[in-house]
This record gives sequence, structure tokens and C-alpha cells, in this order.
Amino acid sequence: MNKPIVTLAIASAMALPAAAQQNVEVLHWWTSGGEAAALNVLKGNLEKQGVKWNDMPVAGGGGEAAMTAVRARVTAGNPPTAVQMLGFDIQDWAKQGVLADMNDLAAKENWDKTVPAALQKFSKFGGNWIAAPVNIHSTNWIWANKKVLAKAGVTAEPKTFDEFIAAAEKVQKAGFVAIAHGGQPWQEATIFDGVALSTGGVDYYRKAFIELDAKALASPTTLKVFDRMSQIRKLVDKDFSGRDWNVASGMVISGKAGFQIMGDWAKGEFVTAKKVPGKDLLCYRFPGTQGVVSFNTDQFAMFKQKDADKTGAQMKLASAIMEPGFQSAFNVVKGSAPARSDVPDTAFDDCGKKAIKDVAEASKNNTLVGSMAHGHAVPASIKNAFYDVITRHFNGQIDSKKAVTELVSASKT
Repeated sequence: MNKPIVTLAIASAMALPAAAQQNVEVLHWWTSGGEAAALNVLKGNLEKQGVKWNDMPVAGGGGEAAMTAVRARVTAGNPPTAVQMLGFDIQDWAKQGVLADMNDLAAKENWDKTVPAALQKFSKFGGNWIAAPVNIHSTNWIWANKKVLAKAGVTAEPKTFDEFIAAAEKVQKAGFVAIAHGGQPWQEATIFDGVALSTGGVDYYRKAFIELDAKALASPTTLKVFDRMSQIRKLVDKDFSGRDWNVASGMVISGKAGFQIMGDWAKGEFVTAKKVPGKDLLCYRFPGTQGVVSFNTDQFAMFKQKDADKTGAQMKLASAIMEPGFQSAFNVVKGSAPARSDVPDTAFDDCGKKAIKDVAEASKNNTLVGSMAHGHAVPASIKNAFYDVITRHFNGQIDSKKAVTELVSASKT
């Protein structure tokens, strides 16, 4: 090679600035073992594309602490690239005009046809895609330790609420904790979701907790829901207050407790602990809610970025989230169902296959309903007011009749 050409090439290369590595800063509250393992799938996929993942975890299973952190960042004019969000929180941020438009990517990748309409209600604002859904969590699940139930003489899946209480009482009499529970408002509201659906059915649930129909809220059915919550309260252990949900899952995993009433993110803890559905773990819909799925969906809302390079990395993140292979790999680990209807169930265990099948049927039959407890039924202000009533009742501070009256008042918050 001609020496002057070589010298010129070297000089030109030295004169060019080094290309900055694309990066995304992701704020989330996935800090438990199963959640962290699931998130690592997404991190790995992005790193293969040359996009660095800057992690910003904010502990707290319901996401309240994370939303506080986001408000501080946005107020300071320095929003993260993407933020894990639920339901109405996404819509609230969209109203402020701070979320990025992902319509071009959504059209290119056909999101309109592959994401169930019930999810799109929260993924879009004003017809524009502003968030990428990762999964479909269903909240009306029961998780059980098969060996504990066998020792207690529980040999059949309870199909009704009364059968479930009878089974839990057997577990308690056998010397185990009947229902592993963490005394936090969102966890008590999660139980309430299942009890309300079981007691009144999907039409009652929709009227009372999505449409906020005063007559439905004030009905004898709601009184019965609270009375049933009192029955469950007698079946948790004395140390439940303040316990994190994954610690409660650990009680079932270790054989200390028989049941847990929790969304399907709990399965991620069982998977991490190498527990096998059918052998160690039993999973079924909250008794009385068969055919209905109450859901929440984790989504990553994309905040507007001033830097074009950051916007490019942001779209790579959104595309990576929606890629069918990732949706399968992620949800196998997380315990949830894919947010896309075209992802096969091949890689999923028995509980995962059931989740995918249940979601498809509920979507078809219009029994896929947003979870009040997880921000997919009513705005945050009303949800939090409901939390307060449900928690005070669960802790014996108000009786069922008073709880009904206060729930009606809370619906007008």
C-alpha cells in the first residue's frame, strides 16, 4: 500500500470522534429473584444490539415508590428513557404530553393486530402508541404447595369460595399457615379482586369497580365480599403485617404455608426455586372465577428525549420488548402470559399454558377485565381510596357494613 495513503487514513481516523455507545436508562421495580431473572433476558437482547442498559431499580411491589422517583426526574427535566408502568399511570403521564410517539414502530411491527384490545386501552393515548406492553399478568390466581395440601388431606382443587375456605381450614388445622399473605394495601386489594369476582361475577365486578356504579357498590353483594374477606383474615398468620409478597411466596415454596392468593408474578418465584407445576406447585383460578381473567399488564412507557441518538436507542428497546421470541423467553421466566396473541405456548410450563389459554378465551368472551387492585380499572386516586377502605377492614378497624358505606364514598374521590 502507498505510504502517504496509509498516513492519510490514520490521520482521518484520529480526527473523527469516537461513536458514542447508545444507551437506555430504565426505571422499574422488578427487584425480586424471579423478576430480576426475567429482566436479564431483555438486558441481554439489547446488549447484543450494542445498546447499554443503565439500570434504575426502585423497590416496591406495587410501583408507588417508582412513580415518586419518576415525578422527581421529570420535574428536574431529566426523564429516564423508559419507565415500567401500569394502567392509568400511563394515561396520566400521556395527558401531560411527556411520552414519546411510537406509531411508526407499531405500524411496522403490526402491534394493532397482535396486542389484545383490552391492553391497547392503556398502551395508547389519543390513538397513538405511547407504551410497549411486556406481558399480561392475571391477578385471580391461587398458588399452592402440593405436599402441604396432601398432608392436610386436601386432595381436590376447590371450585367454589366455600370449598376454598374449607380446604384452607384443613391446612391450618394440620399445623401450617393456611394462606401466606403480606399485609400491604395492594396485596389486600389483590385478594379483594378475586373475592369480588367470585362473589358477584364479572358483570357485578365491571359495574362496581370499573364503571363505579353506586347501586352495585352499595349492594348486598359488596357486603358479602367484605364478609368473605373477614373469613380469609382468620386464615393468615399473625405476622403478616408489612410482609413483602415474595416473602409470602417463599412461605409456600418452603412448605410453611399451603396457599397464596396472588397474581401470576408469584410463579416467577416458584420457577426460580426450581419448583415444577403439578409436582411441587399447584395453580388454579381463584375459586368461582373460572372463565374470567382480571389482568394488569406491565408496560414500558417511553419518555420524550431531546437527543436523537437516545430516541433511536429507545425505539430499539421498544422493538426488543415486542419481539415474539423475547415475549416468550421473558414470560416463561416471569410467570405471566405474552402481551402478543401470536406467541406460541411451546416453551411454557403447565401453568403458563393455562394462562395463555385462559387469556385467549377471556379476550374472546369479553371476560378479560382490568384489575382494580393493579391500576387497570379506575384512576389512581380512586384506587388508593379503595385500598384504604379494604386495608382498614382487613385489619379489623371497620366492620363490613361500614366498609361498604366508605367504599361508595371512596368511589367519588
